[in-house]
Amino acid sequence: MLSQQARYWHKHLSRRRHHGPRIHRTLFSTSPRHNGYDDTIPNLRIGSHTRVIFQGFTGKQATANAKESIAWGTNVVGGVKPNGSGEHLGLPVLPSVRAAVEQLKPDATGIYVAAHQATAAIEEAIEAEVPLIIAVAEHIPLHDMMRIHSMLQSQSKSRLVGANAPGIISAIGRCRIGFQPLPTFSPGHIGIVAKSGTLSYETVGSLTRAGLGQSLCIAVGGDVIAGTNFVDALKVFEHDEDTEAIIIVGELGGTTEEEAADWIADYRKRLKNPKPIAAVIGGFQAPPGKVMGHAGAWVGLGEGTAESKYKALESAGVTMVDHPAKFGGVMKEILAKSGRSVRKIELSAAQAQQRRSYHISRSLPRPLPTTTSSTSFQQRRSLHLTADQSANLLKAYNINITTPPEGSPSTHYLGISPHRSARSPSIIAAPTANPSHLPQRVRRFPFDYRQGPSRDAITAATAHLQLDTAPPRSKAQVIQLIHNLWTLYHEKEAIDLHIRLALSVETDEILTYDPYLFFDDAAFTSTKRHRDLHALRSSGSLTTTTTDLEAQQAGIVYIPLRCTPLFAGTTAKKPTQTAPSSQVQSEPRKLLIGTLVNGAGLALNTIDVLHTRLAPGTSAANFLDTGGKATAATIQTSFSLILSDERVGVVFVNIFGGLTLCDMIAEGIVLAFREMGVRKPVVVRLRGTNEEVGQRVLRESGLPVFVYDGFEEAVGKCGELVCGR
Repeated sequence: MLSQQARYWHKHLSRRRHHGPRIHRTLFSTSPRHNGYDDTIPNLRIGSHTRVIFQGFTGKQATANAKESIAWGTNVVGGVKPNGSGEHLGLPVLPSVRAAVEQLKPDATGIYVAAHQATAAIEEAIEAEVPLIIAVAEHIPLHDMMRIHSMLQSQSKSRLVGANAPGIISAIGRCRIGFQPLPTFSPGHIGIVAKSGTLSYETVGSLTRAGLGQSLCIAVGGDVIAGTNFVDALKVFEHDEDTEAIIIVGELGGTTEEEAADWIADYRKRLKNPKPIAAVIGGFQAPPGKVMGHAGAWVGLGEGTAESKYKALESAGVTMVDHPAKFGGVMKEILAKSGRSVRKIELSAAQAQQRRSYHISRSLPRPLPTTTSSTSFQQRRSLHLTADQSANLLKAYNINITTPPEGSPSTHYLGISPHRSARSPSIIAAPTANPSHLPQRVRRFPFDYRQGPSRDAITAATAHLQLDTAPPRSKAQVIQLIHNLWTLYHEKEAIDLHIRLALSVETDEILTYDPYLFFDDAAFTSTKRHRDLHALRSSGSLTTTTTDLEAQQAGIVYIPLRCTPLFAGTTAKKPTQTAPSSQVQSEPRKLLIGTLVNGAGLALNTIDVLHTRLAPGTSAANFLDTGGKATAATIQTSFSLILSDERVGVVFVNIFGGLTLCDMIAEGIVLAFREMGVRKPVVVRLRGTNEEVGQRVLRESGLPVFVYDGFEEAVGKCGELVCGR
């Protein structure tokens, strides 16, 4: 809950945000009764009053983005270049964030630097007490972000959105801090909070076409630990007078959707006429144990699946859809049911659009994505070791792995894992290692990243393990084991370290076995840390196929899927499994749809919808995320990967361009036809940046390509083609 003072100024700000004076950040000071970081939630309320600076201001990406944002109406007041000075784009350049705060009095900063520089840039903004910090870079190492969150939790001035987030944008207030495709947005009265950038663009496009527009859109990002979560955004929307209804765009990974459902259930009890809320969830068809493009798009032990998130939100009274293109019509329906005047909202949105001289341009230049070099990042972001490699590494940290013991009276589960809600590492523990009981019995005990496991966390974890009454020798071994695991976790920048324990009947010793070690690639790809550990890739740590290597080198996430049909909704069955290349080839041949999508969230939703729309026995052949900025070369490589699967009968290209340019996608498709001799029918759906140019390129190419701008029409055509009609 916000303090009384924060609520007062939050309400005051919502009334005056468009043309009123800027509200100074010290008005949202910490109350000792509340978590200090929670009191920074009102800083998310951006608008025309918001004074914005750019870190990395003179760089190529920041320059292109600043030009576009300024032209749209964002109040950019200058920027920072380390040890620099002078002017850029007619605005002042300062040598440090502190100097910029003193001279320019910013409300927000957009950080447009590469991943290996982003951590220091975020820290500098926190130390300078900038109220709102937007971090857009991908591949910032997880441990860097956990240290950042340890800093954030101990202060009450700065709020972070990101990392790996498209940013935040007020369509009403004409303030954009991020890289969202501006032609898609229109001022209106629907608030949006989303993990996925591309799915949020789909949502925005649907609302714009329906004439409802958007008020405030908060893209929290796809990292393992986000600086702002769904509940934070919902608290803002609840008190925002411009927001008449709310949309949540979620996906597998973490528990923020379930926490949002709990908050919504309470909200609907507190208010007589709560704002209507709708949602979409992606990831029903995601194979277990895979990172699905986003760093955080994987289901940790004890975390909810896409199905459980769907059910939790639906049970809280949220209207669920299976694809964001439906939001325009659905929002009109639930607004009307709530007693709100849809016509009045449409007129208000139209007047706001006219008042602000809103024009749609379909050929705005796009800034380049953040990279550290010309080499594409590997989006896999994980390294799994073999059993022997795991045992050798653990032994170096005084953890000796044995074979699974026989005859032990009980087994236990222990490890170190991210606690996404607490934004910190945690001890993960369960009094059982039985796979069928483990998800229900596991608990996480968070602790501060900079301090390491606290005595309280260790005591609570030991009690939950039911080892608090174990013999003194065994209990001391468990405590030392936790410290050893943390040392390894911290020094080698792991994501998950899990082991099973058993208490020896004969010696009272703790036996450790069956390790699971999962490391973050970003520490190596972004900062070149832990070369020795990540060199294990080339010595057999992973079963890497030719297609795996081809995808990684192109910055593509490509995962073949088994063709077990599932239903994306409350009746979803058990998730599909990943199919190795050899297994894919040995399955009975079926006509499946190869998918080529930009953005992990949109790719997840695409394969979900194909499962619900197509005839029984037909499904998506793969998950393929081209990454944040697909190029013509990326598209050609994607076609090569998809067509290497003999099950594919139709290729479905589903693009919603933000950073990705639709005309470049079209050129890549033409190139693939010419270079590879594509013989399968191709259905292309292009929306977003330069969509009209891209569609024209394909229609004038003379190629057998079916081009659509509507998602449902494109899916229908895929169904016709795959069934031979």
